[in-house]
Parts: sequence; C-alpha cells; structure tokens
Amino acid sequence: MPAADSGHFTCNVCGAKCIRPEGGLGRETANCSICRSTVRLRALIALLSQEIFGVLLALPEFPVLKGIRAIGMSDAPDLSSRLAEKFDYTNTFYHQAPQFDVTRPDARDHERYDFILSSEVMEHVPPPVEDSFATLSRMLKPDGFLLMTTPYTLDGKTAEHFPTLHEYTLAAPGGRTVLVNRRADGMVEVFENLAFHGGHGSTLELRLFTEPSLREILAGAGFSEVHFAAEDWPEFGVEHSETWSLPIAARKGHFRAPAGELAREYREACRRAARAEKDLAALSAEYERHIAFHNLAHDRLNSELAERTHWARKVERDFEERTKWAQDLNREKRDAIMAFENERASATEARERALTLQRELEAARAELDRLRSALWTRLGRKIGGLR
Repeated sequence: MPAADSGHFTCNVCGAKCIRPEGGLGRETANCSICRSTVRLRALIALLSQEIFGVLLALPEFPVLKGIRAIGMSDAPDLSSRLAEKFDYTNTFYHQAPQFDVTRPDARDHERYDFILSSEVMEHVPPPVEDSFATLSRMLKPDGFLLMTTPYTLDGKTAEHFPTLHEYTLAAPGGRTVLVNRRADGMVEVFENLAFHGGHGSTLELRLFTEPSLREILAGAGFSEVHFAAEDWPEFGVEHSETWSLPIAARKGHFRAPAGELAREYREACRRAARAEKDLAALSAEYERHIAFHNLAHDRLNSELAERTHWARKVERDFEERTKWAQDLNREKRDAIMAFENERASATEARERALTLQRELEAARAELDRLRSALWTRLGRKIGGLR
C-alpha cells in the first residue's frame, strides 16, 4: 500500500498520482486528472478490494481472476473497462445493450454472480424498491455481495416521492417539467418540483433513503450483513466529508476468492518475478560489461591524456627554449643592425672627411700650382731683366 502523503494521493482506479486539493476532495468532485474518479468511486474500489482480497489494493494491482463473475449497473466506461480486465465483468444499462432491468430479472441470472456493483441507481428504481433489492440478492451466489452507493439521510424512514407510481411520463407544459402518473386505480396525479440527478431532465429521483431503512430493506432482501463504510483511506484519496451517503457493502455470506485461480495467479506472478529476476541478472551483467568497457576506455583515455600532457609540456618547454633562442637571436640582430648602422655612420663620416681632405688637397694643389706658376713668372722676369 502506498504511503500517505499530505499533498498527494494515489488513485486506486487507475493508479495515477494525484494532487490533493486544499479545499477538500468532495464526494462527487473528479479529483483524478487521468480517469476523473471521485471519492465515491474510489471508496467502492477500496471496498471491492477488501471484500475479495481482505487487503487494500489499487485496481491496477488486482490479480486477473476471470473465475469471478460480476455485473455493473451503468458504470462509467473507464471504470467498467478496468474491472473487465480483472474479472468476468459486464457493465449493463437500463436503456441500451447490454440491457438490465432490475424490475424484470432474467431467471437465468439466479445465483449467477459473485458481486454486483450499483452506484447511484437504486434511488431511481420504480417502487416497490424492496422487490429490486430482493432481485439483486437472488442474482448473487450464496457467498456473493452487493457494493452500492445511494444518497441517504441518517434518521427516519425512506421518503418515497411517488408511492403510487404505476403508469407515468414526464411532460413540460409551459416549459416546466412535471410527472404525470396514472395510479393502479385509474386516478391521474401530477407532481411538480421534481429532483433530477445529473442535471434537470436527466434521471428522476424517486426516493431518498435513510440509513435505518436501507439496513431494514437489505436485511429483508436476504443480506446477512450490511456495512456502511465510514473509513477514510487517505492514501487512495478516500476522505469522507459527511457521515451519510457512504458506500455500502451488503453480504449474503463470506466471500472467498477462488483458491485455484489465486494459486495460478500466484504461480504466474512467481514466474514473472523469476523472469524479471533473470532479466535483471542479464541487465546487471550487461551493465557490468559496459562498466568494465567504460573503465578500460577511461584508463586508456587517462593514459593517452598523460602522454599528451607530457608531450604538450615538452612542446611547451621546447617552445620556451625556442622563444628564448628567438629572443636572443632577435637581440643579436638588433645589436648587429645597430653596429651596422654605427659602422655605416662611421663610414659615411670617414667618407665625408676623406672628401673634405680631398677638396682641401685639391685646393692646396691648386694653390701650389698657382704659387709655382707665379714663381716661374717672377723668375722669368728676373732672367729677362738680366739679359
């Protein structure tokens, strides 16, 4: 059984995890977002689990027991389909096939069913309602049971709204729905202020039960034990906000699930468990194989990473050495260029000095030639004068 959770509950109809509303669950509020189950339906399934298995199980957890035969009386399709997966279960309807009219039973249904599920039906059955309860009792096997819900109050006697109902119809003169009844003695009656379930004009309420009257009617129909289920099962979202209109389990005897089917289902469960265990072992071996492969790959990756790290560090050292050599070479280059520039400047200066000296030499030579020329001129004049 799932652990109780103040914020969530497990829907015992479909198995979904549902959020518990802060304002309470409410008897007829659809609290499950998957199957739209209400407290009323979840309480019926909880009762069904207790009656058959003696423990609380969610419907998806029920074993498949096709040896248990049952009918439903106008169940919701989602509920009836899930019950049909577990039991030999047939949902019936008053107005369509598969049809079942509790006021006109089929003699072949005598002691045919292990349980009958009736939710919000018996308040709509024509009177006398005692005959319909007796019919349901006769349809059940000696150890069968009836699970039902119906609106009721706590005190007094059942209030029959139309005790003389015989031949009747609904009419709407002036737009207001009334019930027109022809009694067995031929007198015509008209009833106003009608109560409908499921909306105006849907299903006419014929009576409002009381708890004492229901006990009396069920006992008179042949049910040896009647249980009004006031228990709350919070883990399944079954929390009754009222002490009336509770689910009812009416038992003819003490039901026992078929031992043979339970044994076969247990055997199948054991086989499924063995297969699951084998599959788990195979999955575990496959997982270990993958882990070993992963570890080997991890070791190889670490080794390769270490080698690459060593190579990267070596490259880094080589790069540092080459960088230092390049920096030294660059520095030597700069020094050589500077020395070359200095040498070139010195050569340029020497060349300029040489040119200056050459110009000075040429000027001296010119002066010397001039002086020589002047000397010879004077000398010639002197010699001429001697002549």
